[in-house]
Amino acid sequence: MAGLYYHIPFCKQACHYCDFHFSTQLKSKGKIISAMLEELDLRAHELSVPIRSIYFGGGTPSILSPEEIAGLIERGLALASDPSSLEITLEVNPDDVTPDRINSWKKAGINRLSLGVQSFDARDLKFMNRAHNEEQAHQALIWVARQFDNYSVDLIYGIPEQDEDSWRNNLSIVQEINPPHLSCYALTREPGTAMDHFMHKGVMSEIDEDQAQREHQYLTNWAQEQGYVNYEFSNFALPGFKSVNNSAYWQGLPYLGIGPSAHSFDGTTRSWNIANNPLYAKAIEEGRLPITRESLTPIDRYNEYVMTQLRTDSGINLNKVADLFDVKTRENLLKMAARHIDRGLIVFDQEHLRVSAQGKFLTDGIASDLFLVNLGS
Repeated sequence: MAGLYYHIPFCKQACHYCDFHFSTQLKSKGKIISAMLEELDLRAHELSVPIRSIYFGGGTPSILSPEEIAGLIERGLALASDPSSLEITLEVNPDDVTPDRINSWKKAGINRLSLGVQSFDARDLKFMNRAHNEEQAHQALIWVARQFDNYSVDLIYGIPEQDEDSWRNNLSIVQEINPPHLSCYALTREPGTAMDHFMHKGVMSEIDEDQAQREHQYLTNWAQEQGYVNYEFSNFALPGFKSVNNSAYWQGLPYLGIGPSAHSFDGTTRSWNIANNPLYAKAIEEGRLPITRESLTPIDRYNEYVMTQLRTDSGINLNKVADLFDVKTRENLLKMAARHIDRGLIVFDQEHLRVSAQGKFLTDGIASDLFLVNLGS
């Protein structure tokens, strides 16, 4: 199973927290889309297995016209063994959502939407510099739920000066609609973002990790009560609605990323396109791929396996560690995990290491403790 990812590098305005590559200048949009189609032709051979999903991320993919979306989907369908079974997701912002646009997305071939609400609270939306307001967020969710059976809602918690009642209210609004999938992320301070600058200058309050942890704990308890499976640290799904695209990432399966700054993975090599729209388009026009490639060492692959699997509900399969690497590596991993097991942060059960409920918010830190510098060391 493999995935096809389209990075759409355009937004109406810059969110304060975002460090993804995008431009608010839309005049080159048609040129970039044409270059992306050409890049796919140049790189289709890199996928060794048929795709099971197409994902439009960004940026703001809902900026695209239905015709542009349909053209990208049509080209991607050639890479699938069963086009009718593909999960095809479009990330959309609430301010782009109308009943007519939803219909046009469905006609273009989209069968799953990811709605970037982030919050239903006006103060939160202003803090993040989102392009929509709380009324648009609520209305968009209602419209999407009426026309799509398969869709996801994005929320952000841990926002400075956020009243924790506001976070509970966000989940209460979601509960009224009962979406089949949620992606909930802790706000992070990324270097070089507007938020990083404002916090450095003291204009914005710093992120409170204790607050974020409390809100995460409330989220996981609430999600369990509502019947969601927390199948990956930030992703929650009702039965039958795990994202095919997201699951592929966490399972270490190959995917092909198309567009400026898009990343790809073939099982042993990672690559990424230049994060510059004009230089990307120029290279493609000249028949060159503006790509940087990195071959993963066995240590890289081991550390990535530990990181990704520990974030999932299935956890780290120790037998698979022995198969992928060797028995000594498995034994060493179990030895390093011992102190976290003793502290109740990791559960060791039937050859699997899983983060406990107590340790879940600490997952990334626990994973880094299990990394290796030298295999077999």
